[in-house]
Amino acid sequence: MATTEKTLDDLFLDTLKDIYYAEKQILKALPKMAKAAQSAELKTAFETHRDETEGQVDRLEKVFDLLGKRAQGKTCDAIVGIIDEGKEIMEEFKDTSALDAGLLSGAQAVEHYEISRYGTLKAWAAKLNLPEAVRLLDQTLQEEKKTDQLLSRLAESSLNRKAA
Repeated sequence: MATTEKTLDDLFLDTLKDIYYAEKQILKALPKMAKAAQSAELKTAFETHRDETEGQVDRLEKVFDLLGKRAQGKTCDAIVGIIDEGKEIMEEFKDTSALDAGLLSGAQAVEHYEISRYGTLKAWAAKLNLPEAVRLLDQTLQEEKKTDQLLSRLAESSLNRKAA
């Protein structure tokens, strides 16, 4: 039996499922991270990003609609691993001055993964002539970059120094 040729459309949908799963897992992890955070600023950043993530999930569902597909996730091993590392940090550094720096580091790993995925999806959507998907994906990409910049500022202004 011959295998069906996979196309950029297939890859786009597969990656969309991957990031949809990832965002759903991030929604579950952010409240735990906020609860564990010692810094009020970091706690607020996690809570704010949780609200943003709900909007990002909504936008992904709109992209699925544009494709005429049901929104569904596909296990994303990368995000599972990053979230597991975050759980380890929460356990191993609980009640230490380094906890917030570790939480922030884990959060940035998530952001960098998301920035990579959304940048790729946006480029593929443009190639596939899906202008509304480009717009929706770019909106999320900009939010992820903004969150990453905020986390960097928190790390540089106080959290890394506190951990030292």
